Amino acid sequence: MMRTIAIAAGGDSSEFEISVKSANEVSKVLSSRYRVYIIMIRGINWYWEDQKGRYHTIDKNDFSLIVDDSKIRFDAAFIAIHGSPGENGLLQGYFDMLQIPYTSCGAFCSALTFNKQACKMFLKDYSIPMADAILVRKGELADPLKIVSRLGLPCFVKPNDSGSSFGVTKVAEKGKLISAIENAFKESEEVLVETFMKGREVACGVVKTSNKTLVLPVTEIISKNEFFDYEAKYTPGKSEEVTPADIPGSITDEIQELSSRIYDLLACKGIVRVDFIIIDDQPHFLEINTVPGMTAESIVPKQAEAAGIALEDLYSMVLEDIL
Repeated sequence: MMRTIAIAAGGDSSEFEISVKSANEVSKVLSSRYRVYIIMIRGINWYWEDQKGRYHTIDKNDFSLIVDDSKIRFDAAFIAIHGSPGENGLLQGYFDMLQIPYTSCGAFCSALTFNKQACKMFLKDYSIPMADAILVRKGELADPLKIVSRLGLPCFVKPNDSGSSFGVTKVAEKGKLISAIENAFKESEEVLVETFMKGREVACGVVKTSNKTLVLPVTEIISKNEFFDYEAKYTPGKSEEVTPADIPGSITDEIQELSSRIYDLLACKGIVRVDFIIIDDQPHFLEINTVPGMTAESIVPKQAEAAGIALEDLYSMVLEDIL
């Protein structure tokens, strides 16, 4: 008998459209093995749209659907929401209370990793190399002189809890720092200002279950824009992603080992992607994505392909581990 899987999609952040694309791709991959329903989540509106365009509201008391007088319960949830509430622990806490298994990291891990500064502070205790950073909270007075004297120029200004490079600015002049911070505040209540790390950007996917570990090939990201911004990530031709990365084997090994170690230190689950900047042959931690993109343009699907792993097998491996 086929298991019934909810693919949680949408969310409340600027990554809504990317999440829907990810969910559609996951649905195509899993539909031969499972009964799949894409559940749209946007604020308090949670629903499934059938083939006739009719909306069926989710009963949030038990995360169920009523379709043609029949109640549909889900055996598990595949979380494909980038940003809130699917990547910051909120949806995970809800599923934990209902005892519905799900594919991503747990509530605490998701909350920790979604907060870039908190995650950096946690990993710093384990001597993970990374850029220096200053956190600015909404309502605080940012001092450009103090920031530049510590972090230098150029520097990166980014929302502390957002993805897909929304609200991110590379700042080369002190006079443009405040406007960049204000721009980032449109996405988050907290803003992170980081030292610019000049080097090669790479990413490594990691998947672990109770009996299997997959550390995927490393991808080098070569943006044709000034940095790997939203346009470069999702516009064909705006970036080149080389998988496996054309880097020495010793550096590849170090990136894969570091990715696996970070996964374990943070107690991650399911599929994650860890991003680094290589400076003088040394990978420096950039960030971790606990619900990485799963669109046709996304990095993890390309890494799985390079490793000879079918996405159907990869996603099923994660699902079967929680069912």
